[in-house]
Amino acid sequence: MYWIALKMLFGDRVKFVTLLVGLSFSVLLITQQGSIFCGLMKRTSATIFNTGAPVWVSDARIRSVDDVKPLQDTDLPRVRSVTGVQYALPLLFRITQAQLPSGDSENILLVGVDEQALIGIPQAVRQGNLSRLNQPEAVAVDDSSLEKLGNPGLNSTFEINDKRARITAIVGAKRSFFAYPYVYTTFSRALEYMPRQRKLMSFVLAYPKPGISAERLALQIERETGLGAFTEEEFLWHTIGYYMKNTGIPINFGITIFLGLLVGAAISAQTFYAFVMENMRQFGTFKAIGVGNGTLIRMIFLQSSTVSIMGYGIGVGLLALFASRIPPNGVVAFYTPWQLLAIAFVFIVVISVFASLVAGWRVLRIEPAIVFRG
Repeated sequence: MYWIALKMLFGDRVKFVTLLVGLSFSVLLITQQGSIFCGLMKRTSATIFNTGAPVWVSDARIRSVDDVKPLQDTDLPRVRSVTGVQYALPLLFRITQAQLPSGDSENILLVGVDEQALIGIPQAVRQGNLSRLNQPEAVAVDDSSLEKLGNPGLNSTFEINDKRARITAIVGAKRSFFAYPYVYTTFSRALEYMPRQRKLMSFVLAYPKPGISAERLALQIERETGLGAFTEEEFLWHTIGYYMKNTGIPINFGITIFLGLLVGAAISAQTFYAFVMENMRQFGTFKAIGVGNGTLIRMIFLQSSTVSIMGYGIGVGLLALFASRIPPNGVVAFYTPWQLLAIAFVFIVVISVFASLVAGWRVLRIEPAIVFRG
C-alpha cells in the first residue's frame, strides 16, 4: 500500500513539483536569511575573535565590545595583583580617522597592544613581520578591508590624526560589523595617535595561571577589583545580546523568516490538500476493499513527509550553492550554524504533520460509496 501511495504522489507531476518548489523556496529563504543574520551577529564580536584573550576586564557598565568605557591606568596593576592571574596586558581600542594619500578620510579601528607580547593581534600574517611593529611609525593592517585604505602594500604610509603610520605587516582578521579596517600597533604608539585624555586604556586582557579556568578567574577579578570581567564566550554573547536588543536587525530578519514560514506552510498545505481531494476516489477505493483508517493516514503521512524531506534537501542544496559564491570574510556576512539547519528541518516536519492532519481529516470522513458515484 505504501508503494501505491508513493506512485500516487509522483504520478501527479504538477502537484508534486509545486509542492517541491514551495518547500524548497521556504527552506532556502529561512536558511539564507538566517545565515546572513548569524553572520552579522558574529561580526559584532569580530574584535573578540581577533584578539583571542581568555578573560576581558572592563568597566562594569560596559554593554558591548564597541561600547568602550576607558579604564584608569591604576586598574592594570590591580588586575595583575588578583589571585590566579598569570599575567595581564593593556589593550587600547578606539574608532578614529585615518587620512589616506589620496586625500580621503576613512574611519579605522585602532588597536594598541603590549609592546613585548604583541598579544591581541591576529597571528595569521599575510605579509611582513609583526616583530617590526616596534619600529618607529609601524602599524599592521588587516587584509579584509584593504580596499578602504586604498589597497596599500608593505611600507605604504598614511596618517592617523596628523601623525604618520607606516604599514610593516598585513594580517588576516575577521571583518568588523561596521567594516572598519583594523589598524594594529603598540600600546604606547596608539597613545601617541590618539588625542590626549585622562583615561585611554580600553580593556585589560587577563590570562589565568595553570589549573585555573577562565570562568573562575573572571569571577575572582570581579570580586577583588569591582571591575567587569568576562570570559571570551561570555563577552561574545554579551555583545550579541546588546545588538539584538538595541538594533532593528532581529525584527527585519524575523519578518523575512516569518514570511518564508508562512509562504511555505500555506503553499504546501493548500497544494497537498488539493492533491488529496483530487485523489479522493482512490482513497475511497482503498476503504471499499477494506484498508483501515490507520493505514490510510500512514499513507498520507508518507506522501507528505517524502515531499517535505525532498524539499528540505533541495533547499539546503541551493543554500550551499549560494554560500559557495560568497567569498570568505567578504562584504556579505554569512554563517550557517548547524542549529539553523536543525530549525529548518523541524519546520519541515511541522509542515508535514500539519498537511497530513488536514488531508487525513478529509480522508477519514469519506464514504466508500464515493467509488460508485458517477
